Amino acid sequence: MNYTFDEITNRVNTACYKYDLKNKYFNTDDITPMWVADMDFKVPGCITDAINKRLSHAIFGYSYQPDSAYEAIINWILRQHNWKIKKEWIGFTPGVVPALNLAVLALTKPGDKIIVQTPVYFPFFTAVKDHHRHLTVNPLKLKGGRYCMDLKNLQSQIDSKTKMIFLCSPHNPTGNVWKKNELQELVEICVKNEIVIVSDEIHADIVFKPHKHIPTAMISDDASENVITLMAASKTFNIAGLSTSYFIASNKILYNRVNRWVEKLHLTMGNIFGTIALEAAYRHGKEWLEQLIDYLTGNIAFAEDFINNELSDIDLIRPEATFLLWLDFRRKNIPGKQLNKYIEENARLGLSDGLLFGIDGEGFQRINIGCPKPVLEKALLQIKHAFNSVR
Repeated sequence: MNYTFDEITNRVNTACYKYDLKNKYFNTDDITPMWVADMDFKVPGCITDAINKRLSHAIFGYSYQPDSAYEAIINWILRQHNWKIKKEWIGFTPGVVPALNLAVLALTKPGDKIIVQTPVYFPFFTAVKDHHRHLTVNPLKLKGGRYCMDLKNLQSQIDSKTKMIFLCSPHNPTGNVWKKNELQELVEICVKNEIVIVSDEIHADIVFKPHKHIPTAMISDDASENVITLMAASKTFNIAGLSTSYFIASNKILYNRVNRWVEKLHLTMGNIFGTIALEAAYRHGKEWLEQLIDYLTGNIAFAEDFINNELSDIDLIRPEATFLLWLDFRRKNIPGKQLNKYIEENARLGLSDGLLFGIDGEGFQRINIGCPKPVLEKALLQIKHAFNSVR
């Protein structure tokens, strides 16, 4: 079946965070929002068909995750990532961000140090600081247009109070897909120092050829015992609003400690339609995903060509994964948040300010390209005209 991703769907008045809260975040409705990390594509029919079938029952009482949901996850991860997991390793949470917070509560105590690698997805910061843990920053290095880990700096940050590291894999906002040797070196350091790795792998399925996502827990037996993996179908199939994700931990002690917090907060029942959507997507959504990746690959190629030819003093960090582009505006010499404000006011675009992702993001902007190509083209033209006007 051929799917179309060029259709522009009006999302206004659907309680849509990205579109219906423009006035709240930008003080105007006259702006194209390309900041929130969900896509503007309709989900595959297998999801809506499954939800509609369940809707016809017309009773939506308390629910749980049936064996079929576990089976769908196990089979999907085996097909996608060649990782053989077991049912007893899987626990459910309302989202990956809640799972980050649950891991902090379950496995650390106030005053413990948790490492993040900046620039990085900004809820990592609050998951540490909101629970009175100490945020330790291990900045990534940009070399030859690609980010890499600074493991020497990482080792210098570690002391007896360092208990956890948040890994973003694939990486948001840079689009990195970590290589096997990078993950191996990180795992070795963490195992040696008894540091738990909480690996956010929510973007694992949206990876561009020839790159291949490697689940961190697959790296070695030591990794399997030391990693909690966070995953979801939400980014892959654009179902974030259904609040359904899961964590994977083969280490029974780690699993039980995290799952105990899920139980303490009474989060175990799940979302009926989230579970149904996950099952349908993982069982029947492979063809849709393949065509989505082809479409996103085309959007990246278009953006790269446009930027190289029309915005030559802006640099694109070419993503290896995700539907997010990390744009380097530093040659524009516009300091701090003035850059984001300038783009809002002159290009009429709502992008994610690089500073949200840490001080290392200053001078950068994140743009969501999970949209029909005409929307992306219009956005890039607006950036061009905004900066041409100040020459």
